Amino acid sequence: MNILENIKMAVDSILSNKMRSFLTMLGIIIGISSVIAIVSLGQGGQNTITGEFEKIGSSTVSIKVRGTNLQNSDYITYEDIRQIKDKIQYVKYATPSISKQGVANSEKKSKRAIISGGNEDFFVINNMELISGRFFTSNEFEEGKSVVLIEDRDAKNLFGTDDVVGKTISIGPRTSTKKATIIGVLKSQMGMFGDLGEDSMPVFIYAPSTFIDNVFSEETAIDTLYIMADSKENAESAGVIAKTMLQNRHGNRSRDVYKPESLMKQLDQVNKVLGIFTAFIAAVAAISLLVGGVGVMNIMLVSVTERTREIGIRKAIGAKTGNILFQFLTESVIISCLGGIIGLILGIAGAYGLGRFAGVTPSISPQIVLTAILFSSFVGIFFGIYPARKAAKLDPIEALRYE
Repeated sequence: MNILENIKMAVDSILSNKMRSFLTMLGIIIGISSVIAIVSLGQGGQNTITGEFEKIGSSTVSIKVRGTNLQNSDYITYEDIRQIKDKIQYVKYATPSISKQGVANSEKKSKRAIISGGNEDFFVINNMELISGRFFTSNEFEEGKSVVLIEDRDAKNLFGTDDVVGKTISIGPRTSTKKATIIGVLKSQMGMFGDLGEDSMPVFIYAPSTFIDNVFSEETAIDTLYIMADSKENAESAGVIAKTMLQNRHGNRSRDVYKPESLMKQLDQVNKVLGIFTAFIAAVAAISLLVGGVGVMNIMLVSVTERTREIGIRKAIGAKTGNILFQFLTESVIISCLGGIIGLILGIAGAYGLGRFAGVTPSISPQIVLTAILFSSFVGIFFGIYPARKAAKLDPIEALRYE
């Protein structure tokens, strides 16, 4: 019996029991589709984050104040930042980065808020996209003007519209808020997490850090500074020189307080964590493939029992043990491969559907497709061997007597 005849007999057997065959495939379908969707979205998320980092990170360096026994004199000052920007030739932009938790109140709503800011370079370094209005200026930063920007998602949440330029908002700690004028609306930075629910997410407000100091009635201890070099080649040098300048200004060279780090190095750490998380979730989803494989084995054993007499007849008229083995193994592989193909299609469709909802473009690589097909084939072979061997080893005389 040739391969085509084996395939034809296997297809006929599958079609004669459509519902049973579909239910057998279901475990494979669920497993493959889940793994494809999760891996594709995970890779797509990594690509999205990488793209955002590359926009700002190739020439950006963060300098953080770290260490034990820190003193107040160790923290970065606004004058430090001015000197770094003016005196280091490689530095194109420099900004402090501070963040406070508080509330934001409109006439309609009050929401938990994260109030962040820096100087006029803050938005350039963080690659923020302006939808309407404007960024605050260096003069507004120096004078601590009560001006803020808000993300479009949060504007709709608080005001019911993103047309809020010129409106007034109150921000600050719950016990004491101050009014500010909205001068700009930014595109939301939340991306794939922006639709988790209005009530569960804080609103994000951006303001001159000098105004934030005033709102919270204290000058913020600046422990994070971002600098952007004029090129990615000069980024590392800019970070080292800025660190040296800070050490000289604060007289703490011996304690190694300032830690410069390229944002691209931080990206490697983020990608590593995302990769581990994606692999873990995919491994959990892949358990259903084992369940599907057991289902294939179970149904093939049932098929062997039902077709015992047929096997006996075929052996009696000259079919060899290898022919019977290959016939049932072919049927097992076809069931698994069909399940794998259906699962692949559903997985890709699901990945794009979820990606559209989450704001992430899935990454469907040829390796993922090939792995899905090969793995489903492996499941069919592995879990089909025992039933096929059982069928092949049947004694023809006993099989002919079977009722």
